[in-house]
Amino acid sequence: MHIADFVAGSIGGACGVAVGYPLDTVKVRIQTQKQFTGIWQCAVTTFSKEGVHGFFKGMTLPVTTISMTSSVVFGTYRNCLQCLSQLRGAPGAPNTKLEVFLSGMAGGVAQISVMSPGDIVKVRLQCQTESMRGGASLHKPKYHGPVHCLLSIVREEGVLGLYRGALPLMLRDGPSFATYFLTYNTVCEWLTHNGKKGPDWSGVMLAGGIAGMAGWTVGTPMDVIKARLQMDGAREKKRYKGFFHCIAETVRAEGAGVFFRSLGINWLRAFPVNMVVFVTYEVLISFLRDTPDRVEPPRLDFE
Repeated sequence: MHIADFVAGSIGGACGVAVGYPLDTVKVRIQTQKQFTGIWQCAVTTFSKEGVHGFFKGMTLPVTTISMTSSVVFGTYRNCLQCLSQLRGAPGAPNTKLEVFLSGMAGGVAQISVMSPGDIVKVRLQCQTESMRGGASLHKPKYHGPVHCLLSIVREEGVLGLYRGALPLMLRDGPSFATYFLTYNTVCEWLTHNGKKGPDWSGVMLAGGIAGMAGWTVGTPMDVIKARLQMDGAREKKRYKGFFHCIAETVRAEGAGVFFRSLGINWLRAFPVNMVVFVTYEVLISFLRDTPDRVEPPRLDFE
């Protein structure tokens, strides 16, 4: 088992959250609240009513849990690559595109068990538009922080409430992480000069950014459904009976285009976030595997 990938993925993921969280807040609000009509309008409204703090609501728990989820994603991915190459009877040989795709999908699905509780808390706090800066005459926020939100969900909806939206989360992250790792490896291959084992750091940054955008292109529709199911019933009467009913009602009320309304901001956020994630990951991997018989990072196990 390659423990280095768990450690490097953990730290890389946490750095990515810190970079992209403000845009993630804007994205979630656009997906779930009709009062926000676009990226700029949402950003301006959030800043004017809630200040800079409004963009970082619910960040504490994701920064903590993303270390675990990114660790699971990168660790599962790397170890699945090794297992698949062994099953093929060629341990240590370059992995095929299919093996990279399947390993990425396995990593995305594997993280759901640890990601779902933190994700629903993040979404609930991000969609809490009331400002704590206001006077007594204004509505007070329902949740006072990540821990209070977590305990409130368990008290009101049971432990299973923490896993609301887990199905679309799985349908989002399985295909999107498969696309993510396949794109990263493919772009790195294109940017690797003859005679070298991998691209330079500018190539790693470009490949990470493009991989992030590709992954979100695949995952955005399910991300919309996930966010709506997670918010359903948090403030008012429940609207959706389940996963398929949420899809049908969303299309009926707003049209199929709503599934890609937040794609632009996902792209905008994904490029810098995943540049940071992969550069951090590769730097740490190079240190953690600095041994004579080290196994190279995922991008170098690609034919």
